Amino acid sequence: MPRVSRGVTKRHRHKKVLLAARGFHGASHRSYKWAREALIHAWSHAYRDRRDRKGDFRRLWIIRIGAACRQSGMTYSRFMWGLKKAGIEMDRKMLADLAVRDAPAFEKLVGVASQQLTP
Repeated sequence: MPRVSRGVTKRHRHKKVLLAARGFHGASHRSYKWAREALIHAWSHAYRDRRDRKGDFRRLWIIRIGAACRQSGMTYSRFMWGLKKAGIEMDRKMLADLAVRDAPAFEKLVGVASQQLTP
């Protein structure tokens, strides 16, 4: 059986890893061994953080809605409960956008929510 020289394959694999590690510090962008190790960590963090980003944005939207509600004299939880009772189904992303960009429209929603809460 003939012997297989792996030079070309190995060089291509190493080159691919080192190209992916561009911008890393120290030996992490020079040495194949450390570049591979750094990439394993970088890719695992990127995968995790793509999922975490969704929760981060949800928290940001809730903070923005809560701040706009407090300016109108209502709490976030009572506002959301009032909207639910009124049958208004808007997600937090849209509500936060209204709170930031269109304050009069958000005030109307606060009014509708407060009407639903008063007996």
